[in-house]
Amino acid sequence: MRTATRAAVLGSPIAHSLSPVLHNAAYAALGLTDRHYGRFEVDEAGLPGFLSALDVEGEGWAGLSLTMPLKRVVIPLLDEISATALAVDAVNTVVFTADGRRTGDNTDVPGLVAALRERGVTSVESASVLGAGATASSTLAALGRICTGEVTAYVRGPERAAQMLALGERLQVKVRTAAWERAAEAFGAPLTVSTTPVGATDHLAGAVPRTPGVLFDVLYHPWPTALAAAWSQRGGSVLGGLDLLVHQAVLQCEMFTGITPAPLAAMRAAGEAALGGL
Repeated sequence: MRTATRAAVLGSPIAHSLSPVLHNAAYAALGLTDRHYGRFEVDEAGLPGFLSALDVEGEGWAGLSLTMPLKRVVIPLLDEISATALAVDAVNTVVFTADGRRTGDNTDVPGLVAALRERGVTSVESASVLGAGATASSTLAALGRICTGEVTAYVRGPERAAQMLALGERLQVKVRTAAWERAAEAFGAPLTVSTTPVGATDHLAGAVPRTPGVLFDVLYHPWPTALAAAWSQRGGSVLGGLDLLVHQAVLQCEMFTGITPAPLAAMRAAGEAALGGL
């Protein structure tokens, strides 16, 4: 077990983050009464100073979770980065070693795989991705582990299409792109992952097929989204953003505490309770 007692999530905006709820629930379930996980409003300009101010030895910092807009700008500030984070050019987890080194990793990728595995999805012949942002990049890397065929990314504009094609080549994932206006065609795949902002897929709710496959909509508030609700009404299997958030947080908790496995059930229950109060 690691002896460092402090961890936190950084980002801007950060007030909405459920990470403190999940991690502190894990500490309580594990009986780690000396641990605390907080949140700090930190933007790109403030990140170098924040990291420099952390006294790893004296303050006992175990690690940090990073959300937007810090997942890429943190990379030059690290001493080491995992192959997964390097592949998607995004770090969402920083672990401080005993000698003060900063190591970066990405738990979104294995977290997405774990969330799907929990629902019995371990392999698909093809998949669709809605969007082309940072979460779409992690999604593409995750699909590289479970998709045996082609991944179609539905994106806005040629620049984002080029980015997804380049990422697919780097990850050795078969990727083709299609215009966002054709996004309803995504639902023909056995797995569709929506990585878009709130409201972006509402207009697609009426296009859900009679016998849909699996939908993974990475949003968690408000929930369900119009698309997720329509999908469920058709009898399709739906995963939400809380599934991803919990599974990636489980991996972070294990890194920060050195205790495996982290209490998944307690973390999920805390997240559901928090969302129910919003």
